[in-house]
Amino acid sequence: MKLIGIVGTNSSKSTNRQLLQYIERHFQDKAEIELVEISALPVFNKPANKEVPESVLEIARKIEEAEGVIIGTPEYDHSIPAVLMNALAWLSYGIYPLLNKPVMITGASYGTLGSSRAQLQLRQILNAPELKANVLPDEFLLSHSLEAFDYDGNLRDARIIQKLEAIFDDFRVFVKVTSKLSNAQELLRQEAENFDWENLS
Repeated sequence: MKLIGIVGTNSSKSTNRQLLQYIERHFQDKAEIELVEISALPVFNKPANKEVPESVLEIARKIEEAEGVIIGTPEYDHSIPAVLMNALAWLSYGIYPLLNKPVMITGASYGTLGSSRAQLQLRQILNAPELKANVLPDEFLLSHSLEAFDYDGNLRDARIIQKLEAIFDDFRVFVKVTSKLSNAQELLRQEAENFDWENLS
């Protein structure tokens, strides 16, 4: 199974990146996971020529070629980071790589809530008409993330590892099931292509 992991932060020392790196290593016998950075993408502003930057198209191609996507998001002011919102804005501007794509959401935070509010917001965003991803009902929340990893970057708590393994196995099943839900995909694509927030009347 080929998956893409989107690092939803521009911080060089984020524990969300560390979590995705752990997932990449820990499940290498179950899936090929490629991590994708989004911090270098240009700030979204509807271009006059309606052309999407090549850096965005490259990420879109990787998503389209993958069977599923894992998104790791921090929580800033009860919401997802601006860099992740920026990436999603580009990935829904005339291109639809996330349409019907299975998505698993993960998040790590220094406190006790494990980016739960940001994950809820991300779930709502991914349900937008121009994105329409299929999001796994369960998400993985990692609290107290500064103490969660050992010196080798591995999770310390066996119970947390067990939970992550269970959610990841469910996601693999979810990916396979979602691949069979293709009857409405072309209609959803047409709706996404025709959708315009500026002309809702």
